[in-house]
Amino acid sequence: MPIMKHPRRRFLRIAAAAGLGALAGKQTATSSARELRGATADRLRIGVVGTGLRGKYLIGNLPESATVAAICDCSKSRVTNTLTPQGEFASVLARFREQDAERCSVYSDYRRMFEREKLDAVIVAVPDHHHVPAALHALAAGLDVYLEKPLTVSIGEGRLLVEAVRKTGRVLQVGSQQRTMEMNRLGCEFVRNGGLGKILRVELPNYPGPLLMSAADGFSEEPADDVDWNLFCGSTPLRPHNRRLWVKDEFKVGDLLWRGWDLFRDYSGHMMTNWGAHSVDMVQYALGRDDSGPVSIAVESPQPLDTVTAAWKSKTLLPTSSAESRFRPVTMRYADGVELRFVHGPEFILFHGEKGRLKMRRNFFETDPPELFTERPDPAVVTKWSGGGHVARPHLQNWLDCIRTRGTPNAPVETGHRTVTVCHLANLARELNRPLTWDPKQERFVADPEADALLDRPRRKGFELPSD
Repeated sequence: MPIMKHPRRRFLRIAAAAGLGALAGKQTATSSARELRGATADRLRIGVVGTGLRGKYLIGNLPESATVAAICDCSKSRVTNTLTPQGEFASVLARFREQDAERCSVYSDYRRMFEREKLDAVIVAVPDHHHVPAALHALAAGLDVYLEKPLTVSIGEGRLLVEAVRKTGRVLQVGSQQRTMEMNRLGCEFVRNGGLGKILRVELPNYPGPLLMSAADGFSEEPADDVDWNLFCGSTPLRPHNRRLWVKDEFKVGDLLWRGWDLFRDYSGHMMTNWGAHSVDMVQYALGRDDSGPVSIAVESPQPLDTVTAAWKSKTLLPTSSAESRFRPVTMRYADGVELRFVHGPEFILFHGEKGRLKMRRNFFETDPPELFTERPDPAVVTKWSGGGHVARPHLQNWLDCIRTRGTPNAPVETGHRTVTVCHLANLARELNRPLTWDPKQERFVADPEADALLDRPRRKGFELPSD
């Protein structure tokens, strides 16, 4: 592809698309767009499923063109702390408290909320194992969806979700907000349009995978009155209640801000699908692979224990051996030979091209040599995204714009599915501890029934998907 000769002009186009969102939507909106069922002239009626830390920040970031009409959480205290916020959330949720909280309906089961409330759309910010079930129930109820990343806990359920979005015609925005960040979009477009020449390989952080559930066998305590434990477990096996399984980012265990359900395979792909979903998303975008993926996956030799410990201390439970599979480096290869290597610490993505390199992280990129890209955007573009990853307003605005225009959001469902599929492939290769061959068209492993058996997961009775 040709080198981008006019980065400033391209940046202005990217910024317009990212910041306004509605432009593309207006061009593609159809005359058959459904009438918004609950909206007033100015405000869409939104439900929010999940009122933990992320859910609260999304409520706080919701543009004023929407009102939060209902919230849902299996924890009573989290609902209370959302309606009457204290501490850091007193300011984050100030507008919600003043304008919406008194009239906001409350539920513990999102299925009941979708049945009873007159909503236009829903934000889903629950633990990962509830992402697809909640989204599918919302789509079945005729709602548009903002679904936090990672999109899924298995590759199979991702394809089900993609097909459900297509069938219902609803707007689903994946919470991969770097798709709307102007700096990330600009860097990805620079790579995609040949700014580095031919891409040879991409290096990413070697994000840890999840612990097997046997690691939680010692967790057991009496259920608390505060949480509906059956609802939390959902489609996963009903295990003994323990606060360490369901509470995330609310207390420390040693140096680790405890990651709760995010640590364990039944509920999550851990940091490979959590942080990894952001980084892989940028790689897929920059390489033009939003509808495809790699064809081979290989687990590499373990890194020294001190290397792993230095990189991931305070971010996950540390390994007791360098051979622990969830920390093994992984190398993937696309059909055209480009390598994707999960090899280093948690800092950045590094694109290696014939003309040089590009380093990227959230809201930042730079080239080596620097003269490959010298025109920088207005500093205000970077500043508006500051806030430790909690700032999501422009990405939410893009979603709301597309709800009204029936346009395609910046992070559509197929994109989110293909991104998290790469993350799942890394975790599955580690789990099986052997090379895998993947067919991204058929979304099956090649002549490998053992690996194919891991594409989906069983679901507990009473928590089947609407399509089951």
